[in-house]
Amino acid sequence: MATTVMPDAQTRSGVDSGTTGWVGWIAFAGIMMMIAGALQAFYGLVAVFNDEWVVWGNRANLMLDLTAWGWVHVAIGAVVIVSGIGVFAGNVLARTVGVLVAGVSVLANFAFIPAYPVWSLVVIAIDTLVIYALVAHGAELRKA
Repeated sequence: MATTVMPDAQTRSGVDSGTTGWVGWIAFAGIMMMIAGALQAFYGLVAVFNDEWVVWGNRANLMLDLTAWGWVHVAIGAVVIVSGIGVFAGNVLARTVGVLVAGVSVLANFAFIPAYPVWSLVVIAIDTLVIYALVAHGAELRKA
């Protein structure tokens, strides 16, 4: 019994579409960017409107107070959301901004670990996955 195996990058008509299964990872990156941006903006707003709610043992370690850090997180979150939307269009600039902003987000969340340890580590993990997907296979979504 013979089986026919089609190459990954070909459609049923045999025409090369130029896409692979990694397109799903790029869609994942775009969705995760929008979710991570929303989460980042949300806990930034918590720090802006109620900085006394944050459990913090030593406030002298921050260069900015928690309200200022909150506004930084709100701004980063908004840019990440817009870049996530642009990734679905296959926009090179959106992918570039996505990688840069995800990198800045990693650094900002690293500095924010004493205030929100678990939350910051979750956002750092999401940002790392986003950077990998955008750098390794970002151009494939444009071809899909």
